[in-house]
Amino acid sequence: MRNYTKVLKIAPAFLLAGSILQAQTTDTVRTADIEQVVLIGYGSQKKEDLTGSISSLTAKDFNVGSTSADQLIQGKAPGVNITSNGGNPGAGSTIRIRGGASLSALNDPLIVIDGVPMDYRGISGAANPLALINPNDIESFSILKDASSAAIYGNRASNGVILITTKKGTSGRFKVDFSTMASASTRMGDQKVLSADEFRNYVQANATQPKYLGLLGNADTNWQDEIYQTAWGTDNNLALSGGIKGLPYRLSLGYNEQNGIVRTNEFRRTSIGLNLTPKLFDRHLSINANLKGSLTENRFNAGVIGAAQLMDPTQPVYDSSPRGNSVGNYWEWFLPTGGLNVNGTANPVASLEGRRDVSSVQRGIASLQLDYKFHFLPDLHFNVNAGYDYQKGTGAVTEYPNYRATYFTLGSRRDYTQEKTNKLLETFFNYVKTVDAINTKMDLVAGYSYQKFNNQVPGVLTYFGDPSQNATDKPRDINENLVLLSFYGRGIFTIADKYILNGSVRRDGSSRFYNGIDTKNNWGTFYAASGAWKIINEDFLADSKVFSDLKLRAGYGQTGQQEVGGYYNSFPSYGLSNPGAQYGFGEQYYYMYRPTQYNDKLTWETTNTVNAGLDFGFANNRITGSFDWFKKFTSKLQGQVAVPAGEFSNQNIRNIGEMETDGLEFLINIVPVKTDDFTWDFSFNAAMYNPVITNLADVAEGYFIPTGGISGGIGNTVQAHQEGNTPFGFLVYQQVYDNAGKPLEGVYVDRDGDGAITQADKYFYKSTTPDATFGFSTKFNYKNWDFSTSLRAVVGNYVYNNFASQSNVQSIATNDYLQNISSVAASYGFKNVQYWSDIFIEDASFLRMDNISLGYNFGSVLGDKSNLRVYGMAQNVFVITDYTGVDPEIFGNIDNGFYQRPKVYSLGLNFQF
Repeated sequence: MRNYTKVLKIAPAFLLAGSILQAQTTDTVRTADIEQVVLIGYGSQKKEDLTGSISSLTAKDFNVGSTSADQLIQGKAPGVNITSNGGNPGAGSTIRIRGGASLSALNDPLIVIDGVPMDYRGISGAANPLALINPNDIESFSILKDASSAAIYGNRASNGVILITTKKGTSGRFKVDFSTMASASTRMGDQKVLSADEFRNYVQANATQPKYLGLLGNADTNWQDEIYQTAWGTDNNLALSGGIKGLPYRLSLGYNEQNGIVRTNEFRRTSIGLNLTPKLFDRHLSINANLKGSLTENRFNAGVIGAAQLMDPTQPVYDSSPRGNSVGNYWEWFLPTGGLNVNGTANPVASLEGRRDVSSVQRGIASLQLDYKFHFLPDLHFNVNAGYDYQKGTGAVTEYPNYRATYFTLGSRRDYTQEKTNKLLETFFNYVKTVDAINTKMDLVAGYSYQKFNNQVPGVLTYFGDPSQNATDKPRDINENLVLLSFYGRGIFTIADKYILNGSVRRDGSSRFYNGIDTKNNWGTFYAASGAWKIINEDFLADSKVFSDLKLRAGYGQTGQQEVGGYYNSFPSYGLSNPGAQYGFGEQYYYMYRPTQYNDKLTWETTNTVNAGLDFGFANNRITGSFDWFKKFTSKLQGQVAVPAGEFSNQNIRNIGEMETDGLEFLINIVPVKTDDFTWDFSFNAAMYNPVITNLADVAEGYFIPTGGISGGIGNTVQAHQEGNTPFGFLVYQQVYDNAGKPLEGVYVDRDGDGAITQADKYFYKSTTPDATFGFSTKFNYKNWDFSTSLRAVVGNYVYNNFASQSNVQSIATNDYLQNISSVAASYGFKNVQYWSDIFIEDASFLRMDNISLGYNFGSVLGDKSNLRVYGMAQNVFVITDYTGVDPEIFGNIDNGFYQRPKVYSLGLNFQF
């Protein structure tokens, strides 16, 4: 994967740009003061007229230097937690709005790009579907957080909605916007393990058999140094915009390349976007056409981080002996009898060189929005919104011969493909009328929506260098469909520009709940009502010199959730057996059809939300902010639970219970200084929420749903869902310590007092829900200089240190090999594994500086219409925490071989003319 094709990929676009430049002969620049508006779903409102809890973020709010859409708004909105899935390029993030509302169903928000609701689930070959979108094309985000604002998207809005609007062309002169950035990434630090000398001393002091002393080597290898590198990256974007004879357009091209800090890890994205916004028929027909395409190429790392932490530091990287020659001349563990030790830790450097895992993902998103204003009734608009999202992921995993992983197979290769489509057709009427007689403005919407998802995955085989290990029959192909139908309506009434009433209803149907008999479970009705009082417009505040904005909001609504399991959870069907489950007749084996697990009573999970908020502004809006309180009630929780014998599996998805979440959010923006030469503004937000499972139906007292799988043993978990507790709580034993504060191995508090330590003595200790989250950002502008920084803090964040929990004397006393251990766990002195000791649940509260940048604007370097800005930037600058692992911010809060976020140092420029 090299850079030589870069010019070939973007050259056609430059030729097209030249044609546009030549064709454009007029400049139709017009300037106007445009009131700030916020997307609300099937329409927009002035920000001052919002009745729900909506965060609106535009380019001035974005985190600079972001290479994926989710990074743009990290830490910028209260109640919106964005946790990076890791430091590997293209990894993306997990987004939670107000903590989510589900157990086994997805907790991801619905993402809508230019009116097209996206597929929640990713595609083979891409770690993050949002990484397929060029963030440089994004104009704004509207985050619908409460049900009164999100219920218009009923069937998938329980976890909030994020509306993304991309940049559009404007009529006027031809404009060019070019940006480029080069970056270098380094690792934050190392997992704390024993050095070679410390490890030798540990083995000599704790080895249970003399033979393990003989396994020690003479080298001094820092295995983490061997797998990490300084990684280089570049991000380049070109946008051409203007208007040709009344046809506003914007053409954008982007090329992003990042190498990972783990060797061999690479990510490349080439993107193109075209937007056309003409107005026809005397401006009665407005057209918004968008076409976006991207090609993303990945080379994934070989999952070597855990091995680099565990590999014996007294062994060398390479081995030129005959034994080493059989595994690519790398040092590996062998048994005393001479065979390969399959239990031993694999040499991580050999794993990087011996495996090539590459993918290519193509994505195209086309959307067409038509807004027709009737000639005979200009207040009535008919809207058509059509969209098509196509994704195709292809990849190949190759393991080369003569390495440890292929010692017995002589090499392998597996090619895979997945295709997904998302088709959308929506039509709705919008009637906006001001009735002067009652001083009321009406905004009415009524519409219909059809959306169909298709997923195709051909069955594939893995081919081995040893042909005798090849399977004879490939797995069955997958071709599945999901259809959503909706009817919706909304009314917004603004009375005297003081009182605003908003009501919506949506009737949704999902094929996911069709049971083959009736459709009563398919349909759900979701509604919302909210209101706002613009106190600032009352006569008693007309002459106020204190308040510049004051508005009280309140709302109630119900939203739905159907993103659980597969597409056919409720339908009784038969599926073809897997290759390993064939039935033999004589010497011939045959595939069999077997019943699949289903639940014909499965239906919508619903969330009811109450929200109250206050928006305020002081000193001519030099100080603005908001305060929100909310309470969510989720019923018919969808959960994967154990079921009695007699069904087709020991687990099933059921509507099992209820959950409540209450929380507070606060946001303040301040502009302390604003002069001709100097401006200083800063923003601070905070949020806290407390989810509790209030009911699990039809289960025995004390029943819990295990979750949170860990490394070590088979099927072990450290988290659980139980009535009366926080979801994803850690279910562990309470550690006992001696008088010196050292933990006593295997000694736990007998919480039920029965004289024995059993499962009943486990207790819920902390959870994945933090006590509070905070975001802070500030920006200074002095003449042509600008300086900005963003920080985030999470208080009450707890992480299970799975690497430490696996570290004990057994690491140097079993299976004829040695593995390194956590230096923290070494001080505990445990002889055996103690996975469920609460000592491994560590306080991982942190303060992180996400970015800091300094720029200089050179102004009009090539004429009055040009502008040049150069800047330097650092990301992930520092983290302050007591957590003993590398990084305290891990989604799911279980740390085991986590790909750490790199420190990134960048130089860039923006040039417009």
